[in-house]
Amino acid sequence: MTKTRKAPHLTLSGLITSLALMATPLFSAADDHHENGPAPVHGIAMHGELKYPEGFSHFDYVNPEAPKGGSLKLSVVSNGFDSFNPFVIRGVAAAGVSTYVYDTLMESSSDEPFSEYGLIAESVEFPEDRRYVIFNLREEAKFQDGTPITAKDVEFSHRILTTEGHPFYRNYYADVRKVTIENRHRIRFDFGETDNRELPLILGQMPILPAHYWEEREFGRNGLDVPVGSGPYRIGSFDAGRSVTYELVEDYWAKDLPVRVGRFNFQRIQYEYYNDDTVALEAFKAGNFDFRQETSAKNWATAYTGRRFEDGRIVREAIPHQRPSGMQGFVFNTRKPVFSNPKVRQALAYGFDFQWANRNLFFDQYTRTNSYFENSELASSGLPEGPELDILERFRDQLNPEVFTREYTPPDTSDSRSMRDNLRAAMELLNEAGYSIRGGKMVHEETGKQLSFEVLLFQKSFERVVLPFTRNLERLGIDVTVRLVDSNQYIQRVRSFDFDMITQVLPQSDSPGNEQREYWHSSTAEVSGSRNFMGVNDPVVDQLVDMVIQAPDREQLVHRVRALDRVLLHSHYVIPHWHLTKDRVAYWNHLQRPEVTPKNGIDLNNWWINR
Repeated sequence: MTKTRKAPHLTLSGLITSLALMATPLFSAADDHHENGPAPVHGIAMHGELKYPEGFSHFDYVNPEAPKGGSLKLSVVSNGFDSFNPFVIRGVAAAGVSTYVYDTLMESSSDEPFSEYGLIAESVEFPEDRRYVIFNLREEAKFQDGTPITAKDVEFSHRILTTEGHPFYRNYYADVRKVTIENRHRIRFDFGETDNRELPLILGQMPILPAHYWEEREFGRNGLDVPVGSGPYRIGSFDAGRSVTYELVEDYWAKDLPVRVGRFNFQRIQYEYYNDDTVALEAFKAGNFDFRQETSAKNWATAYTGRRFEDGRIVREAIPHQRPSGMQGFVFNTRKPVFSNPKVRQALAYGFDFQWANRNLFFDQYTRTNSYFENSELASSGLPEGPELDILERFRDQLNPEVFTREYTPPDTSDSRSMRDNLRAAMELLNEAGYSIRGGKMVHEETGKQLSFEVLLFQKSFERVVLPFTRNLERLGIDVTVRLVDSNQYIQRVRSFDFDMITQVLPQSDSPGNEQREYWHSSTAEVSGSRNFMGVNDPVVDQLVDMVIQAPDREQLVHRVRALDRVLLHSHYVIPHWHLTKDRVAYWNHLQRPEVTPKNGIDLNNWWINR
């Protein structure tokens, strides 16, 4: 669910992916509706102009001549799945369902900050102030059972997602005040008193569900019933919790649209589930699946060797991208009393030695992360000035003074600074927070309780990162335990905020907007399943999030995001990890990819089988 753009990666990531919009001539029934209103257009950009004109033939980063056919085999490292419904909080959805089975009103381009072109909607109408949006649906759009897609299905999708779907949707579409079906292929969304210019675009991201299919089914309990979608693939076969295969819909209604040309080229896409990543890596090298994106620096440096790599049967590439890296780090759950004091959180950051880890564990492959919007112009740096400073001045009395006086940089051991120096700084902060050493233990002076917490993990390979961190903190008398659980238990505990500290990725897009509420807004702090993992509950952050959503242009968006970035960083909600500006991938050489890689990086849905 991300705009890959926006979104999490807990099984929701396909839902927040940014989408786009393109049009063919309007059907005549709509003509009477826009005589005195905005004209229908083929696409919409968040800010500025669209890259692709009306009548464009395909995106620049696809091969329009790519052949269709063949099978793509992929792996998932997880304890399985128990649902084909990715839109509810219950269960763990099978990989690929939201991407392959369901179409959306609009489709995004991957080489613009945030622009959409028509998919189910052939055109869109909206006034200059974007207080409403009208989608004109394609008459040829249909579900996989042959039933036409109508405005009734769009209205149903919005209603069911915001009332019975994952809590994310309730926040994402919170500013929609009224939905009106104007005719069978035309639907209007009116917005409340808001300057939220992103709303027409995020409604374009909405997956369209078949109202007729769900009439006699309970939305939250679909389980492994095979759903009816409208996308390029249907579920062909599955082995519950172990594998799922998607089959290309031969008469897919949208296959010749410009937003689909050159995409979704495989006849079958199969996901196999593995409990262990080491086993999955060996299975890849043995030819059991076709493509692997490597997240381990150690594996990348040492494991991709042998005859198959030397003779070119397996291709190994590090492909540059220009997308924001977001934030990966140790995440504090501030709902827990142990982490309620920001000085404690700041102190614990001095126990993580990134330079040591990068040198000894990661083969010096990574760069330290200093921003929630790393690798983009949205990242804050230096001290605030100009419009960014003006924004922060409004909240000066409510902010950490260091927002104005100190550039945020996470503690390190570069130059002449040692871990001993860092632990000394941590001790000073803990003393200020009311802790002191008694009998070799770090205890609170008033309660006498030792400072202790648990790090929750589901990847055993990450223990090599966490254990040196815990050993450094033990030198301060802090008791840290590491709990390794399976992926399903991890998901459920994170959804219910049943953790002290986790390692988490907080992805970002080049055009932050409504999804920021899910990360930081107080309204999501106690909503089970939200991505406000830290429990951020700060009126200043709430206002900054609203300002980001309401940014009138790209320049103002950049200033407002940088201001938000500074406030979050100086609140010490995470201990930042690292990032990489390349996608490390390996694939068997029967796979081919387009010559052009968009700024957002690789997308397997643009690849094909070399025949």
